[in-house]
Amino acid sequence: MTTRHYDVVVLGTGPAGEGAAMSAAKAGKRVAVIEASSQVGGSCTHLGTIPSKALRHAVKEIIAFNTNPMFRDIGEPRWFSFPKVLDRANRVIDQQVMGRTEYYARNRIDIYFGKGKFKDANTIEVNTYEKGPELLVAKKVVIATGSRPYRPANIDFSHPRIYCSDTILSLSHTPRSLIIYGAGVIGCEYASIFCGLGVRVELINPAKKLLSFLDDEITDALSYHLRDGGVLIRHNETYDSVETTERGVVMHMASGKKLRADALLFCNGRSGNTDNLGLESINLDVNTRGQLAVNDTYQTQVENVYAAGDVIGWPSLASAAYDQGRAAAANMFGAAGGEFISEVPTGIYTIPEISSVGKTEAELTAEKVPYEVGRAFFKNTARAQITGEAVGMLKILFHRESLELLGIHCFGDQASEIVHIGQAIMKQPGEQNTLKYFLNTTFNYPTMAEAYRVAALNGFNRVF
Repeated sequence: MTTRHYDVVVLGTGPAGEGAAMSAAKAGKRVAVIEASSQVGGSCTHLGTIPSKALRHAVKEIIAFNTNPMFRDIGEPRWFSFPKVLDRANRVIDQQVMGRTEYYARNRIDIYFGKGKFKDANTIEVNTYEKGPELLVAKKVVIATGSRPYRPANIDFSHPRIYCSDTILSLSHTPRSLIIYGAGVIGCEYASIFCGLGVRVELINPAKKLLSFLDDEITDALSYHLRDGGVLIRHNETYDSVETTERGVVMHMASGKKLRADALLFCNGRSGNTDNLGLESINLDVNTRGQLAVNDTYQTQVENVYAAGDVIGWPSLASAAYDQGRAAAANMFGAAGGEFISEVPTGIYTIPEISSVGKTEAELTAEKVPYEVGRAFFKNTARAQITGEAVGMLKILFHRESLELLGIHCFGDQASEIVHIGQAIMKQPGEQNTLKYFLNTTFNYPTMAEAYRVAALNGFNRVF
């Protein structure tokens, strides 16, 4: 068995692993990464963020075509099967893999495709797919193995009509009806995708409302538009059991209801990928969801072992995972850029999409902060009228006295892009974080960014 020595070994090539590996390599360290699948990119590239967002974009284009009066003059509406739309998403995956593989080669990072397991805190055995077992000895180790869908034991996920958010990407037909159990970010996104393909969707939410971490007004807007698209939302419902037949699925609810559909998508939570890593050999504990605890430097309870990304839990976003990986690498060697990631924008790719950063109205009210609200409705902006994307709004929360920006909430087309303008101003020090920026700055016209000026004027008029 060959033994190789490195400064840093990273387990996983998703966003966190890539961020850590690239940062360590650019700092002049000898780096190796271990990837359990046969290609780099992790679940983000192959099973999560990239395929689901590419899928969503394709469906959004179909909806736009079928509802555009101009296109109706030249032909009837067109409907596409789920596999046909998924084919477009797979092309994006191939491009991502190619680009990311080049990154590792350019930075001279060794890639081991196989499963890694700790022998001790500095030694990892990799059972590579091509060369067999090898030992990697490292001064520092980063665990960035990501997460997987939570699969309760009383549901048969081997049945051809039962899916999780990973296996749904292998769906080979378009079901007429679909039960989605779990109304978190993933559940809401797939509800948008499937109802956009004409599938009858029932969205089962064990909680009282959708996405309770969002501002109430945004949540209400999402609920309305999902229902308007044909999604039946059931709140405060939990399942007892799932019965399968050759023709479909029956979900028996704790309330006594029986829900029937062609297929079931179960997406109620995720678990950290920490099984079979040999963590017991280094006395590293995980919680009930398989997640690792870290301090504010992303260091675990084992001194030379760090962790980042979904495997540590919140916020479980690809955007944050990149930064967490970079921060972990910086902290290992005392370099700059090792700040703990405590505030990130939320991007939810429903149709329409959602993005927010900062406080919600409910949070500010509970904290007794004197705030005011400025709104801009997209239907009143020229750019949205031109593009036909009139659904949505931009909402600015600001301090009544200092005019400091406290929260930005956006619902509608390009929300995940629009929010960054507000985020940039919120991050400015002292008095530079102010609503007046939008009042005193000229925006291109017509643009979606112009909504900031409209919302700022709307809010400012409430105060003065």
